Order: sequence, then C-alpha cells, then structure tokens
Amino acid sequence: MHEDPTMRKSRLRLAGFLSFMGVLHFVAPKQFDKIIPKWVPGRPRTWTYLSGAAELTSGVLLANPSTKRLGGAMGTATLVAVYPANIQMAFDNKPSTPFGVGMWLRLPMQFPMIGWALKHARS
Repeated sequence: MHEDPTMRKSRLRLAGFLSFMGVLHFVAPKQFDKIIPKWVPGRPRTWTYLSGAAELTSGVLLANPSTKRLGGAMGTATLVAVYPANIQMAFDNKPSTPFGVGMWLRLPMQFPMIGWALKHARS
C-alpha cells in the first residue's frame, strides 16, 4: 500500500520533531530535570532520560514506514505522559513575563500535537 505524500511529509515532520526533542533530553538534561513535577517518584534525571528515550524511539519508529503506526502510538503515549511536566513548567513560570505567558499558551497546543501523533497511529 502506497502512502499519501501529504501523510508521509506529516509523519516525517513529526518524526523529526520527536527525535529532536528526544536528543535534547540528553544534550541539555538540566532544563528537563527542572520541570519534572515534585510528586513524581525517583530522580528527575531518570525521568528526563526515560522521556527522552521514549521521544527518540517514537521518532525513529515513525520515520520507518513499516513501524509508523507503532511510532504514532508510542508518540501519542509519550506526549500524554509528559503533559504533567508541561503543566509544571507553566506553574513555575508565572504569566507575568512574556516567557511565562508562552508557557501557559503552550499548554493547549499540546492537544493538537497529541492528535497529530494519534493520526499517524491510526493511518
């Protein structure tokens, strides 16, 4: 079965995004450690590396046509799983600065990202 060129481009963009974010977790882990909610058990660095590995794996799976559905499903699960860290980042950056406003405005934008990954899990 031949993949629609538009879906292929979308899938590869998502794969690139997830892979890039996954690599960032290993290149700049301190930034991610800071946003792990305090209520999450264990060391923040462990969660930073686990979530980075999940994003990177999702991206690699999405990039391969034969594993794209698995990559989409894993990407969806990963984006849902890291949402509490995004909420924590918003709480830590009050909306009294432009950066803080951006962090709060970013929260609802996670839902289209989740939908994007889900679309590829179902394709």
